[in-house]
Amino acid sequence: MGVQEIADKIKWRVASAGFEHSVKFDTGSDGVIVIDGATVSTTDAPADCTVKLSLDDLDSLIAGDLNPTMAFMSGKLKVEGDMTVAMALSQLLG
Repeated sequence: MGVQEIADKIKWRVASAGFEHSVKFDTGSDGVIVIDGATVSTTDAPADCTVKLSLDDLDSLIAGDLNPTMAFMSGKLKVEGDMTVAMALSQLLG
């Protein structure tokens, strides 16, 4: 699944979540997904928190097949910026 398909998949979750931060999922050469409040974009932009991971791992994370804590502890997922924003993502991904 590509970045745009994943972005489209999470748009409906973001629209109703009341998420008040900005987060960038950086998948390297595969692209980015930026969530800013109720907006989801595949255009790179600054964010409160950047989560770096592979496209496959992002797909698994969104699908609920990859535990974010385990991914972080094993190094599959790296967080830069405000860690509390990253932890608030569970309301979007859960």
